[in-house]
Amino acid sequence: MNPAPSIVFFTVASGAGYGMLFWMGLLRPLGLVPGTPGFGAAALGLALVLVMLGLLSSTAHLGRPERAWRAVSQWRSSWLSREGVAAIATFAPAGLFFIGTIGDGGAFTTLMGLLSALGAVVTVYCTGMIYASLKPIRQWHHPLVTPGYLLFAAFSGAALLAMLGAFWGQAAGPAAIAALLGALGFALKRAYWASVDAARPVSTAESATGLGFIGKVRPLDPPHTETNYLLREMGFRIARAHAARLRLIASVAGFAAPAVLLALALVVGGVAGGLLAVLGTASALLGLVAERWLMFAEATHTVTLYYGGEARG
Repeated sequence: MNPAPSIVFFTVASGAGYGMLFWMGLLRPLGLVPGTPGFGAAALGLALVLVMLGLLSSTAHLGRPERAWRAVSQWRSSWLSREGVAAIATFAPAGLFFIGTIGDGGAFTTLMGLLSALGAVVTVYCTGMIYASLKPIRQWHHPLVTPGYLLFAAFSGAALLAMLGAFWGQAAGPAAIAALLGALGFALKRAYWASVDAARPVSTAESATGLGFIGKVRPLDPPHTETNYLLREMGFRIARAHAARLRLIASVAGFAAPAVLLALALVVGGVAGGLLAVLGTASALLGLVAERWLMFAEATHTVTLYYGGEARG
């Protein structure tokens, strides 16, 4: 699949924003993040900006972006529409949560924080299901795809919260969570790659054409004489050597290194601990960009079988 920059940015930015929103809603009432108005404004402001920028960037990949609003009307059957409805619904409690944190921060603010956390989970779940529900792409129609979206959003959100908390001298809670989730993310991603590499093709040229009963099927002529939308979007291929290199970058920079750096930040503390938290968060975000890009680049659609592609769909 074609790894469009707008979609890569959308999944990383909105995931991190919703992750921050989730952890702020849960950790603030427990006193595990600074309760000052300044921190609340900074953390929730950054979370909402990331969410809005991510959602806006996703429309850049549409042929008619001005019609994007129509997507929310198909919520009964479309995970994309459900994602849009959940995202819009989450803005109301998130906005009130933001206002409450810079005000008195009473019970109503706590309630809005919990509702924001719930909305963040539902929205990211819908995002994951957009991809996991696509049966023609076996790399996406996989049981670890949606849990991965949830885990990576929670991980990147906790890492960003730890980085901000370090400037207020209270990063231990989110840093510990991020370190643990980074280790879990590393294990999940390695398990996912091992699974998709070992899986047999769901479709072949024989099953896709229904001609398998006569033997091996091969195309005599391409369906089109020039490139088209299907080839641009579905026929993207990445060399195995590049994929292996990007997998290493994603797993080390995206998960392993941040987990170690954030764990060290807990031990060291102070200014040095804050610097380690910043480095760990930066590494996590860069690694997640590589992971998201690879998630699209390695995906193969069944339609490519009609163009002489490998039987990997």
